[in-house]
Amino acid sequence: MISVQLTEARAYERLHGAAVSPEQRPLFHLSPTVGWLNDPNGFSFYQGEYHLFYQYHPYDTNWGPMHWGHCKSKDMLHWERLPAALAPDQPYDQNGCFSGSAAETPEGQHILMYTGVRKDGNREFQTQCIAVGDGINYEKLPANPVITKELVPPGGSFQDFRDPKIWWDGSQWLAVAGNRTEDGSGAVLLYASRDLKDWNFKGTIDRSRNQWGKMWECPDLFPLDGQMVLLVSPQELETSDLNFHKGYESLCLLGSWEPEKNRFIRRSVLPIDQGLDFYAPQTLLAPDGRRIMVAWMQDWDSAKCVPEGQNWFGQMTLPRELHIRNGRLIQQPVRELERWRGERTAYENVEVSGDMSLPGIFGRTLDLTLRLQAQDGPFTLKFAQDNSHFTAFTFQPDRSLLTLDRSHSGLPKGHALSRTIPVHSREGLLELRLILDRFSVEAFVNGGEQTLSATLYTPQEAAGISFQAQGKAVIQLEQYALA
Repeated sequence: MISVQLTEARAYERLHGAAVSPEQRPLFHLSPTVGWLNDPNGFSFYQGEYHLFYQYHPYDTNWGPMHWGHCKSKDMLHWERLPAALAPDQPYDQNGCFSGSAAETPEGQHILMYTGVRKDGNREFQTQCIAVGDGINYEKLPANPVITKELVPPGGSFQDFRDPKIWWDGSQWLAVAGNRTEDGSGAVLLYASRDLKDWNFKGTIDRSRNQWGKMWECPDLFPLDGQMVLLVSPQELETSDLNFHKGYESLCLLGSWEPEKNRFIRRSVLPIDQGLDFYAPQTLLAPDGRRIMVAWMQDWDSAKCVPEGQNWFGQMTLPRELHIRNGRLIQQPVRELERWRGERTAYENVEVSGDMSLPGIFGRTLDLTLRLQAQDGPFTLKFAQDNSHFTAFTFQPDRSLLTLDRSHSGLPKGHALSRTIPVHSREGLLELRLILDRFSVEAFVNGGEQTLSATLYTPQEAAGISFQAQGKAVIQLEQYALA
């Protein structure tokens, strides 16, 4: 039975979501029907379609009591909006239905596993809950919550215990969840069940030990190209390494799996996205064997920068195909994006000296690949540009540094405006693929060895693209309009 709270949320989003025209939204990045969006939830493939849920507060463009918004797609780019899937309507989730995941049962049902939050005075209780449905409507199990504080290991926190990722391994259900340990830092716990109702704690598969941030949110564990991958999103990461964000970060831990001990053996730690807006990634295994990831394309630092008059806020990244190559996480836009490509404009061996632009190279929804073939000084690519706005990437070949700068994009001062990272250039050569979609840019460096994502707060009329070389540079360009 659909609760009063869920009925009200669905009615509100039907009324107010209809007032948002397609032109006011990203073209192919998922945004909420109305109100607030943050973490991706329940990224899954069910009955021939991709489903993506999200942390959702329909009544405001600021964070609030969490619901689950819901969309589905056949290509992960054209999203059909579905009614909200979950609302905080039970005693165990009365303060929010928080992040989680989804899977299809062997019997063909769609299950959602999420964190229910209940507050009692100054104490907060986070437990793991299950809802079962048909791709539209979901019913919470009478057995909820199915994983409670009694299944948290000694020293673990029941107040910081969340974000379950569930999967079927062929014989049982497994789930990982984030937790805060007795030393005040993050860990990932593993649970198992035969029937989704009775769960057993199997072990702590990895922990921060105050080396990689505090609470580990949104864990995701999966094999990829012969290695085991653990994704986590730490809070309060302290670092001076330019490769990593300070504060909120999302990490890719590479290693192997010891099944007898239910333990992840970590060998290396990599940043996932080195831009300004990326958090809480989640993956699915597509029917064709691809491992595909999506994340919240926002940072808490700029999460209150809602454009005046806009009644939605927050968007997801472009879904990305993942691989491991030479110890690196390789990310590429899903190949389905190529079906969106329209008019092609290309240039070969263009010499840049000073400032210049090129006919046909402009726009706010495009797929642009720039190859720097030679240069003897810093090179800058500006986009989303008019007389008073632009966002830029600047490459310094002598230091192999790449800077993303949006200080002239329209974002108020005091927020994250720029980021400089080391890149793996080869004798001063660099390939930079930009995906622009009205309110964002995602950059894929050297075939996806590194990525940088950022939201843009620039008027849509600012669509210019230009180049600047201090010295001389030779470039190759290939641009596709996206529509």
